[in-house]
Amino acid sequence: MRPGPENAMDHVVVVMFENRSFDNLLGHLYEPGEVASFEGVLGKDLSNPVPEWAQHRPADGVVRYSAAATMNTPAPDPGEEWPHVNTQLFGVLDDVNRGTFGSESSFNLPPAGATPTMDGFVTDYISMLMVELGRQPTYDEYAQIMTGYTPEQMPVLSGLARGFATFDHWFCDVPTCTYPNRSFFHAGSSSGFVVNMTPPGSFPKNNDAETLFDRLDAAGLSWKVYCDPPSHYSLTGVIHARRLADRFATNFFSTNQFLEDAEKGQLPTYSFIEPQIIGWNHNDMHPPFGDVLAALGAQMGADDAGSLHFDPPSSLIGGEELLARVYAAIRSSTSDTGSNHLNTTLLVTFDEHGGTYDHVPPPSAVPPDGTGAPGQMGFTFDRAGVRIPTLAISAWIPERTVISAEHRATSLMATMRQRWNLGAPLSAREASARSFSDIFTLTRPRTQEQFPEIVARPVPVMHDSVAPLDAPLGLLGKSLLLGVLAFAESLGEPVPHLAPEDTISGSQAIAIGHEVLGELFPAMHD
Repeated sequence: MRPGPENAMDHVVVVMFENRSFDNLLGHLYEPGEVASFEGVLGKDLSNPVPEWAQHRPADGVVRYSAAATMNTPAPDPGEEWPHVNTQLFGVLDDVNRGTFGSESSFNLPPAGATPTMDGFVTDYISMLMVELGRQPTYDEYAQIMTGYTPEQMPVLSGLARGFATFDHWFCDVPTCTYPNRSFFHAGSSSGFVVNMTPPGSFPKNNDAETLFDRLDAAGLSWKVYCDPPSHYSLTGVIHARRLADRFATNFFSTNQFLEDAEKGQLPTYSFIEPQIIGWNHNDMHPPFGDVLAALGAQMGADDAGSLHFDPPSSLIGGEELLARVYAAIRSSTSDTGSNHLNTTLLVTFDEHGGTYDHVPPPSAVPPDGTGAPGQMGFTFDRAGVRIPTLAISAWIPERTVISAEHRATSLMATMRQRWNLGAPLSAREASARSFSDIFTLTRPRTQEQFPEIVARPVPVMHDSVAPLDAPLGLLGKSLLLGVLAFAESLGEPVPHLAPEDTISGSQAIAIGHEVLGELFPAMHD
């Protein structure tokens, strides 16, 4: 029987990239009036004020939004944890936090009941750069935060957005960093945590929230997590270790296995794809972080810290190449009995905005426990995070579709529960999320020939001489490593005992992580 629109989500594939806002990657997608409705940046006078304490302040006191000059902006990486996002959204920067990564007791809290003004991105970035550069930044250095990319710069993401559906009001669920938002995506909760690894191992040791993977298992439905090589372990596995540890050997694979599964029509009901996130040639679209690590390494006394650069040529270019591979694999699939281009939906999204600029204020949100009890840092989880790029690709979606109804990351779970009768909502937050099951509006599917041709630019080769890894890790990299070790230790694995003050080089950290966790994910090794 030929599939109909009701079969559009027989197989769901999600690719989740890192740390970009909607304005940063898709704000230029349509000109005003080109489509019926689109909340972009063109035709708007968007700006952020420069704080009076900035040394290199322009005469008019503002930075206006503009197109990015290179494929590696903003560089270095902006702040992304909850206190930094508070500054970005509300323009509040506590004096004790100016020029620091943040104190343990001051979180740049907005006034009670305040509406986000979206006018603190420049303020927060200048404050971050004061630490990362060891001085006040120049105008050109901090003005990067108010830039975004054109369709010509992002041909894969923009081509798919114009070729299928774009959600222009899709928000991440938490106004903070990676781990909480990735946890909300699959669990509707982060077990009260609002930052990644404070203390180290907090998620793998204490995040016990029920997940979409648990519900799929209970319903007898298949799922796989695919990680792009040379990943040796999965962030999804780390974040949900208490729920998924017994599935590490059976459900976690390389993206090479995804390409094979798609070609054979053997995709599971649910596929989740992680880019290469850990390492020096990452393709996760994360803003460059090499300069941050170099600055932190310099603070720790590394003589050659200034040469520690992880990011050239561009994780955006690398991410586009990965996305093009995934899209091509689904488009070309013609299995008569399994997954194919007619019954597979590809959702492309990001975990959070990562400090990059967006002009649309995030909405309020229902706390996951329904009560608003304070979690880590006193946050009550009563407001959503920043708007992020999200696309839906299916043979049952018309080209140039823009979906302006409000959705959040938890909409994926709401839609999957509805499609597969997976039981009650996983949390009060997820219960409030809008399903997107109504976006498949065509009565006759688009043929493979009607899918847009998508061609990624070649990814330049990064030579070893560009990215030496022998400098000591900075605070951010060391926090990640200590979290991985705490996770492995919680599973009973033997781990080296490292203290926060120990000196660990980048190459040592990668080797330790692979040695400790590599055997836990055996199917990820090709």
